[in-house]
Amino acid sequence: MDNITKMYENIQSLFATYGLKILGAILFFIVGLWITNIITRLLGRLMVRRGFDVSLQSFLISLLSIGLKILLLISVAGMIGIETTSFVAVIGALGLAVGLALQGSLANFAGGVLILLFKPFKVGDLIESNGQIGTVHEIQIFNTILLTPDNKTTIIANAMVSNGIITNYSKHGSIRVDLSTNVAADNDMNKVRAVALEVMNNDEKILKDPAPGVFVSKLGGYFNELSIRPYATVENYWDVYFGTLEKIQKAFAENGITAPVPSQVLISKTA
Repeated sequence: MDNITKMYENIQSLFATYGLKILGAILFFIVGLWITNIITRLLGRLMVRRGFDVSLQSFLISLLSIGLKILLLISVAGMIGIETTSFVAVIGALGLAVGLALQGSLANFAGGVLILLFKPFKVGDLIESNGQIGTVHEIQIFNTILLTPDNKTTIIANAMVSNGIITNYSKHGSIRVDLSTNVAADNDMNKVRAVALEVMNNDEKILKDPAPGVFVSKLGGYFNELSIRPYATVENYWDVYFGTLEKIQKAFAENGITAPVPSQVLISKTA
């Protein structure tokens, strides 16, 4: 009987010492979770109004939510009486160890955040980066995925993309297609230019604004080199690139515009 009484007194003593702290910590934890949810929802609404990328929205909200919950747990532990300095030190040491082990991944992660924040390109843009050209298929946290013109998937680490040179061909909505061909030097260049422009102006895939251009870029002994400059959208770039010269060459043949023929000089030897 004395043991039961003593045990009951010990329980009362423990409850008097820690009960209110535990109840207060539980209440603080519940209120903290409620405030955390409110803050993350407000951040989500703010990013929607500011037009943040959807991928960036979910990433930042998750990062903020995890950070606030870790701080909440540390605060609750301190209220109960757990020594938080050692707890924080352990978390810091673990974070340092993970950071050292994942240096490359963290660099790619930081590159992905920079790309999502500053938006040098978006999904659907035709870009060139690290010697690779293709349409942006997906922007992930660690990698950027391109779809090349020959339908291959190219995966580039975001650290390489963010630290390298990025050429965005889609930024202004139109891309200039650089083409060249040769015609015989004795052709009427006004007629040559008019025929080439007519072909491009009648092509629905070639933009009229900016207008296409035809220029003489080189004069040879028996040929003139033409620089042909149509503009196209991203979707029609490769169709214009591969189809325009064929159409122009066909129109040249129909209008009597001749191709260059190398001249040959015959030297006779006399005895």
